[in-house]
Parts: sequence; structure tokens; C-alpha cells
Amino acid sequence: QVQLVESGGGLVQAGGSLRLSCAASGSIWRINDMGWYRQAPGKERELVARITSGGSTNYADSVKGRFTISRDNAKNTVYLQMNSLKPEDMAVYYCNAELQVRFYSLNLAYWGQGTQVTVSS
Repeated sequence: QVQLVESGGGLVQAGGSLRLSCAASGSIWRINDMGWYRQAPGKERELVARITSGGSTNYADSVKGRFTISRDNAKNTVYLQMNSLKPEDMAVYYCNAELQVRFYSLNLAYWGQGTQVTVSS
């Protein structure tokens, strides 16, 4: 009943920028926290950035000062603006949302399918 769809990934040179989007749809009552995770080959999935329903943010040290997470509650969408990209940023980026399904007082976690970000040196 709930779906997260990411977009905006692609190929970019080191020092360039990309903007990722993730739109949630379905029987949603309320979205609590939303975040972006990434996973590179041979590495564990790691948290990149997260944002609460109130707008509080948290970033991994490796992206602080370069990435910015934001959300549009009216559109149930979270964004990740990535500037000054480095080769070590290359990974599959996944959108995550913790939300309440309509008509149920349950908090559930949902994941998008992932979008590839490739950074050339």
C-alpha cells in the first residue's frame, strides 16, 4: 500500500552536483523520519542523512558541509542535494521512511529500490 520511488541518480565528475528525490505514496497517515542511506560494493549500508518531521537533521561526518537533506511535507517527498561530489561517494543510494499507515496506529519502515550514483575522478 506504500511505495517510495527515488530519482535523480546518474554519472557526474568529481566536484559536480546531483539532486536526489524520493516521493512516498499510498495509504499514508503521517511520515515521521525520512533519510538517505548508501551502499558501495563490499561495504555495509550506511546512513548518509536523516530528517525528522519537525525538520531536525543529522549527517554522516563524511558528507557534512557538502550534502543537504530537506523535505516537502505537502508532497511527501525528501530531497538530497549533493555538492562537491567525491569518488568515495559512489554508491547505490536508498530512501527510507518511517511512517504511520492510514487507519492504523503502527509505525512501519519502508525502503525505496535505490538509485545509482557514479562519480568519476
